[in-house]
Amino acid sequence: MGLLARLVGIITAPTDTYRSVVTHPRWLGMLALTTLFTVGMTTGFMLTEVGQNAWLDSVLTGSAAPEQVQAMERVAPFAGYIAGVSILVAAPLMLLVVAGILFAVFNAALGGTATFKQIFTVAVPAGAIGVLAQLFTVPLNYMRESLTSSTSLAVMLPMLEPNSFAAKFAGAIDLFLIWQVVVLAIGLGVLYRRRTQPIAMSLLAIYFLIAVIIAAVTSGS
Repeated sequence: MGLLARLVGIITAPTDTYRSVVTHPRWLGMLALTTLFTVGMTTGFMLTEVGQNAWLDSVLTGSAAPEQVQAMERVAPFAGYIAGVSILVAAPLMLLVVAGILFAVFNAALGGTATFKQIFTVAVPAGAIGVLAQLFTVPLNYMRESLTSSTSLAVMLPMLEPNSFAAKFAGAIDLFLIWQVVVLAIGLGVLYRRRTQPIAMSLLAIYFLIAVIIAAVTSGS
């Protein structure tokens, strides 16, 4: 199965695609494709005037001093490049961390026999959902003139107080990330020959716990 076929297959037929991925473990092409696509979409948006204004809105508060505003305005034209480099570095590192945690849990705790490379190869293709998310969210963010998530639960609950725990929790729950977690669970199920549902429920529980922590730290109440 070719690279583009895997990219589309992860979205349309993840179980069958992961069977091919597990049988023929290759990760470099998919990692490069998903990362560079995300870099291109993010950088392209933030190099526009709309994107730069959205970035300024996200980093400046109403209490910012004039000197701070001027400094950020000087940085704004370079924010897209900074974001692009950050993604290039952070995306592979995050995948390595996730694969390492999954390796420890499934092998050390549950007695699995998969290698780290196999787990990493399963984790990488889930990024195809991120590609789809970029295609959906970047145009929306351009129209909204905002960097805030356009696919989080917070968008559907505008009545929540912005700095409340509930609003921050809803903002941390992204529909595409939920999809990505489920796809990853499908891949792990294929790799370890286990049922997908318990794996998905466990991964989602961890995701929701992280969202609770984020909400507790960032909320004003």
